[in-house]
Amino acid sequence: MHEGHKFILLCIGLATLLGGCGKTETPQPQPPEVTVLSIEPKDTPVTYEFVGSTASSQQVEVRARVDGFLDERLYIEGNIVNQGQLMFQMDAKPFQAQLDAAQSALAEQQAKLWTALANLKRVKPLARANAVSKKELDDSQGMVNAAAAAVDMARADVDTAQLNLGYTTINAPVTGASSFARIQNGAYVNAQSGPLTYVAQLDPIWVDFSISEDEHLKIRQQQKSGELSTPGASALSVELVLADDSIYPETGKVFFRDANYSTETGTFLVRATFSNPDGALRPGQFVSVRVKGAIRPNAILVPQQAVLQGAKGFFVWIVDAAGKAQVRSVQVGDWQGDNWFISRGLSAGDKVITDGLMRLAKEVPVKIVEKGKVEPDKAAAGADSVAPEKAKTTSD
Repeated sequence: MHEGHKFILLCIGLATLLGGCGKTETPQPQPPEVTVLSIEPKDTPVTYEFVGSTASSQQVEVRARVDGFLDERLYIEGNIVNQGQLMFQMDAKPFQAQLDAAQSALAEQQAKLWTALANLKRVKPLARANAVSKKELDDSQGMVNAAAAAVDMARADVDTAQLNLGYTTINAPVTGASSFARIQNGAYVNAQSGPLTYVAQLDPIWVDFSISEDEHLKIRQQQKSGELSTPGASALSVELVLADDSIYPETGKVFFRDANYSTETGTFLVRATFSNPDGALRPGQFVSVRVKGAIRPNAILVPQQAVLQGAKGFFVWIVDAAGKAQVRSVQVGDWQGDNWFISRGLSAGDKVITDGLMRLAKEVPVKIVEKGKVEPDKAAAGADSVAPEKAKTTSD
């Protein structure tokens, strides 16, 4: 009886265990975690980026102005030279001889003028007393006039000789960086020999960049529609990014816009000027140009990875009032930094999903968590997210 009792209890226990296993419930899946951006339209500064190059604000060729032999180069090639500093010396001896001869000729003509004046002084009283004829008086006056003209001509020859002698010393026309000497000492030079060197003024320095015709027309259209607010060109500020990604410390101003588009490139030339007191910028450098000052009123910016593209165009995922994921079609504008400007489709208060996109489906509840607590969607950034053809603006 004791053994039978044990058997019954064992059967009851197995039945209870099997019945319990049959009633085990499957755990419910957790809603996907997402990070959202709450849309708040606001006035957003816009920075336009271009590729530019530096240019001297005044690059002047140094040339010989008289014919002769080049005696000596008196500057250190590549150094900064000051305006008026002696750079080249030509052989001055022939020009000094010409000046001496011109001065002697002037003295001779001045002596002839003195003689003619003295003769006229003697003739005038005699003419008043009718002691000499009027013709003699006229001849004396004519001699004085001719001698005076000869003196003026001789004096002009002296001035020309002095100028030519002065041109044998060739000075720096502006303050700036000097180039190497194209013609060496001892060479015969003249005005047709080509430049001896050039001097490039560095302060201020210019930066040239170009705007394409399409982009220029687009900006004008956005200004007209109110999508973009810009001050006058002179009120725009310009920032330079150098080749090592450092920011040039001085801020520039736009001061010149070409009157015509280039027929070769279809671009519109713009020039900015920068202070360059220590000569850190040199002509010919390639730089990135950031033009600041424009504003997009009530703009909506969405991170680039949140904007996807499907068969019907661009769209984003949002979280609706019920906490569920929904698809919202949008119209995109320019790309600014890592963000898209959204022209249509979103309004204030919308919650755009920025992380966790790969685990979403329509009408599925989601859990909103803080930024950084959701693993980034690597696939979304590569396959479904859309980058523009080229970046036209960057964030401030």
